[in-house]
Amino acid sequence: MSDRFTAKVPAVNIAETENHYHIELAAPGLKKEDFKINLEKNMLSISAENKSAAAGETKKYNRREYSYSTFVRSFTLPETVDHANIEAQYTDGILSVNVAKKEEARQVTREITIK
Repeated sequence: MSDRFTAKVPAVNIAETENHYHIELAAPGLKKEDFKINLEKNMLSISAENKSAAAGETKKYNRREYSYSTFVRSFTLPETVDHANIEAQYTDGILSVNVAKKEEARQVTREITIK
């Protein structure tokens, strides 16, 4: 398979719960300091740069496929998100970003009694 068909950005999973949107980005081999997360209007951008891979390279590779030297993933967030309540955590090669929904966007559920 040609190098042009090899994915250059990490895979992502996006889930929604009652109170949050959850974004999980698979980026093994990086450190949390390598990531940069920006929010501009409704565009959430996740980028990473692996600075240590380029410095002091002594091996000569015949083929090198698992190098994420730099990447950017951008996501358009819906109007229902709470921009002030976004948290991120990097554990075991997975960057997890939790985006809270605004109070008025949360689904209100209640049981209706039958008369």
